Amino acid sequence: MSLGDVQDASFASASRATVTSYPPERRLSGPVLDAVLRARRYATVATTRPDGRPHATPTSFVLVGDELWLPTVGGAVRARNVRAQPWLVLVVTEGEGDAHLAVVAEGAVTVVPDADLPADVVAAASERLDGRPGWADAWLVLRPARLLSYAAPGWPGV
Repeated sequence: MSLGDVQDASFASASRATVTSYPPERRLSGPVLDAVLRARRYATVATTRPDGRPHATPTSFVLVGDELWLPTVGGAVRARNVRAQPWLVLVVTEGEGDAHLAVVAEGAVTVVPDADLPADVVAAASERLDGRPGWADAWLVLRPARLLSYAAPGWPGV
């Protein structure tokens, strides 16, 4: 399922409050959504600690196919959290006021050792992250099950 399809399904089952907050005319189309996520390097991710408290941190990421790949250190809090509760929320924002953009993706996540990275992920990281991060010994793979986007009227990408 493409990210645009995930977004369509997310809005089809969303609450009235969510649909009102993300009106159809402000949502990114599938191709624009894909282009935005391919062009960005950084996001904020949220995971859940074993005791239920939230944990949020900035991270780099690359979009490969319809998966978001995030480099990490295997012993990092977010890696430990997703091993215990395999769910992650990723938020990309840019701009301010009438020229802002927001993309929220959430879904199941797995941990992949750096040594097991597929060739297309290595290529994407080399291209978009200025090389494969030498410090990363693991990668979190987010397969979005829910995705929402919003582009304000003055966002320059619209």
